[in-house]
Amino acid sequence: MPTIGIIGAGEVGSQIARAALAHGYSVVIANSRGPETLQQLVAELGPSARAARAADAAAAGDFAVVAVPLKTVNNLPADALAGKIVLDTNNYMIWRDGHFPRIDSGETTVLELRQEHLPASRVVQAFTHIQAHRITTAGRPAGAPDRLALPTSSNFPDAADLVTRLYDQFGFDTVNNSPLSASWRTAPGQPAWTALAHQTRDELITNLSRAQRLAPTWR
Repeated sequence: MPTIGIIGAGEVGSQIARAALAHGYSVVIANSRGPETLQQLVAELGPSARAARAADAAAAGDFAVVAVPLKTVNNLPADALAGKIVLDTNNYMIWRDGHFPRIDSGETTVLELRQEHLPASRVVQAFTHIQAHRITTAGRPAGAPDRLALPTSSNFPDAADLVTRLYDQFGFDTVNNSPLSASWRTAPGQPAWTALAHQTRDELITNLSRAQRLAPTWR
């Protein structure tokens, strides 16, 4: 199995690490404070996980997960992420991130901005529509009637395909909402967001079709 470089060791990043390790992946995980602060987490995760600085985690991964909010000035290790598929778990939360006028105006999406910040990477939406703790608890076998569906979008088909395979391994269906410019349909406040607690594939497809361009009103 590949190695996943995870940048961000909060709730989402650590839960993705747990799910990945349970399915045979190796994990290199980083946070903003340094690997010495992750020893307790790595001890819990086990021998197939190790802590590193962000650039080293990015370099070690066959692909990478970015589980940190978007910032106005990119502080990700873009050089180490060059050429890699980068799974972006971020949602646009004004209360947390502040306003990005280009997103507010509808000119672009949070995922497109991440792609701009990582121009040599292949950015893809992943794990944006599931509560962190459910990444390891809500998966169901393929074909189960209550299997959750999660959206993905990317400008790169191979990146969306990778996320589809990963979702399936973790126990989730996929709805491909590519390209990145279409990801406004899954933004906070849209039907696909408000129903994230439980959506089957058919329900997610319907909710994507019901999306409307709205000025962000959530906080």
